[in-house]
Amino acid sequence: MHELTTPAESHAVDYTALQNFAALRGQLRVSFTPHCNIACWFCHNEGDVPPPLRRTDRSRQPRPRSLDADSYLTLIGALMDAGLKRVYFTGGEPLTSPMARPVLEHLPQQGPDGSYTLITNGTRVRTHQSWLRRTPLDKVKVSLHYFSDESLRAIAGTRIGIDTVLDGIEAACEIFPMVELNTLLQKENAAEVPRILDFALERRLPVQFIELVGTDFNEGRASSAVSADAIIAHLRTLTTDEHIEVAGVGQGRRVFRVDGIEIDVIHRNLGRHHVGQCGTCPLRAQCVEGFWALRVDHGGGVQPCLLRDDLRLNVTDLLSDPGRLVDAVAGHVTSFTEGTL
Repeated sequence: MHELTTPAESHAVDYTALQNFAALRGQLRVSFTPHCNIACWFCHNEGDVPPPLRRTDRSRQPRPRSLDADSYLTLIGALMDAGLKRVYFTGGEPLTSPMARPVLEHLPQQGPDGSYTLITNGTRVRTHQSWLRRTPLDKVKVSLHYFSDESLRAIAGTRIGIDTVLDGIEAACEIFPMVELNTLLQKENAAEVPRILDFALERRLPVQFIELVGTDFNEGRASSAVSADAIIAHLRTLTTDEHIEVAGVGQGRRVFRVDGIEIDVIHRNLGRHHVGQCGTCPLRAQCVEGFWALRVDHGGGVQPCLLRDDLRLNVTDLLSDPGRLVDAVAGHVTSFTEGTL
């Protein structure tokens, strides 16, 4: 991994880029841990070393954790006060982390436009259901990239059964007002995608079908990626309610409504939101996402781009002064959007 970027000077910080990013519904993605109880082959682990790579190469280890629960809460509260309202909690698998409970149970109160979303593989939801029901989470998003023990083993390299994942979805539905599913389209699950859609529609759960985003970590199995054309064609047999959304940041999406249930397809040919730094980026040709999330990792880094950890800003020394912390992040985002990092 590259050396960390040093914070920008805090005087005369321009907040325009950070505020514009927030206004365009940019995400704050907070990773509790790089560790996971399964090992999906395509995992990018929010820019840290993914579990499947660590299994095959023990010399590749994730960053050590430097944030405790209070540090997470300080960071989240400061960035929300600065305008970021859509907060997503990720991992690895966030429910494997000892940070999950003390942070999620004590999240700062959010305004009318704010939201807290937990992204999980579903296998630990039932285990943690008793305390999860006391959290202010608005939504749980469960990754359902498989629909049988065989596909779960092929994709995630685990002996955990599909019934555990499906029970986790049911457990989430019992305690949260909104549960969504997301499915990465790949050869290993191509035959199961219609069944996943039926499962979602039967339970009236929104679902998102996603084309693979290539990274250095998954390039060895890039041939497993499949187009969204088949699921789009199938959805068109179920509904005529279809439109394209390209507003905001991130990839454009094709949106269907089937019996009132929203089905999204993240399609790489629908556009992306790039900024100044992207103009000269050597990875731009393979990037289909653009700048749509600020990623906070367990090592105290803030990163505006999944593919460029050389743009990671270490804020651990600023946690005692939230004002300086936000100045540093705002300055970093400004430099990123102006192409001066």
